Amino acid sequence: MDLLGLGFNLHSGGWLTPIHYLQAIALLLSLAAMGYYSYAIVAARQFFARPTSVIPDFQPPISILKPICGRDRYAYENLASFCVQDYPHYQIIFSVHDHNDAGIAVVKQLMRDFPALDLQLVVSDRIIGSNRKVSNLANALVKAKHDIILLADTDVRVSPNYLQQVVQPLNRDDVGVVTCLYRSSAEGWLTRFEALSSTTEFHPGILVSNRLEGVKFAMGQTIVMRRSVLDTIGGFAAIADYLADDFQLGYRPAQAGYKVVLSHHIIDHVMATTTLTGALQRQLRWMMGIRVSRPWGYAGLIFTYGTVSSLAFLIATGGSALGWAVLGATWGSRLVMGWLVGIRYLQDPIAQALFWLVPLRDITSFGLWCYGFVGNTIKWRDRLFRLTSDGELVAYAPKLPERAKSIVH
Repeated sequence: MDLLGLGFNLHSGGWLTPIHYLQAIALLLSLAAMGYYSYAIVAARQFFARPTSVIPDFQPPISILKPICGRDRYAYENLASFCVQDYPHYQIIFSVHDHNDAGIAVVKQLMRDFPALDLQLVVSDRIIGSNRKVSNLANALVKAKHDIILLADTDVRVSPNYLQQVVQPLNRDDVGVVTCLYRSSAEGWLTRFEALSSTTEFHPGILVSNRLEGVKFAMGQTIVMRRSVLDTIGGFAAIADYLADDFQLGYRPAQAGYKVVLSHHIIDHVMATTTLTGALQRQLRWMMGIRVSRPWGYAGLIFTYGTVSSLAFLIATGGSALGWAVLGATWGSRLVMGWLVGIRYLQDPIAQALFWLVPLRDITSFGLWCYGFVGNTIKWRDRLFRLTSDGELVAYAPKLPERAKSIVH
């Protein structure tokens, strides 16, 4: 009997060779990936089929916290989009660590352009942990006037109905956190290639998690929560040493019994042009952050890389007809999933332009995923950290020159 049609005859009494094990593993991974892609398609259709319900009278005042570090090309446009919200009562608190930060000029321009809004600038060098962004958030929270807190990165651009829609799930007492999906915009082929995975690879995974068990994490592009929920998890001080602060701001409330809701409102993530080194550092930082935050989920990503496993199966079978059939079915279902989520539902401009590069982006992601298992050192804004097994950041002490060492000793 020919095993799987791969040329191994069981009647011959021969032993399975390593190539047969490779063929079997690659085939099983490809079939698992096709199952995952199919489930993601169902999850996406179900999620986007639900209408967005808005309660007009539910408009609680909101304090928006904006940590600032540097000045990106579109910083003004991104931040200004939060200043033109069709919402009655909200304040925006910009928090900066360094008095010489280039982002301060942008904030001051916004204050001049929108004098009627409650805009505040906090400049404080107070550090509460290794994660400087969380320190900025903690410094901004001191000035927050309202019970509803909204955190959003500076590279996010939103529509005027953003606040009205993202706050809606909080009309239920059991909801503790709201977060958002996003589509990306970027300039430069490298940055666009990096962003291609967001809506065609990462977001389908979020939709699968949402359908299976509900999301139990948050994304830094938008996090809305009550101050009481933040207090329940120990405030910003509890996550000040963690790399994946956004994950923790969803995970910890979920562990405390609150629901984390994925909003139907889609926002725009405006990515700054990057270098190859910068892109690799950001992607590896993201991969290692997932690994330490959700180790079993990270390992389980092997079942989502059908592009790679089906290609391995094709090669292992010597270009057999079955190998081509498996490759075609796996890549076909993968592309349908990416098209449905990235192009049809999220209307991501990068997915529309570079969709033909999805297989190559998958192969690149697989390589980064493999490396993510072994790396523990990350570079973040010109600082080196060691990442502990539970996701905390430990700063490497700067090396002293030999002359300074002799003085110290």
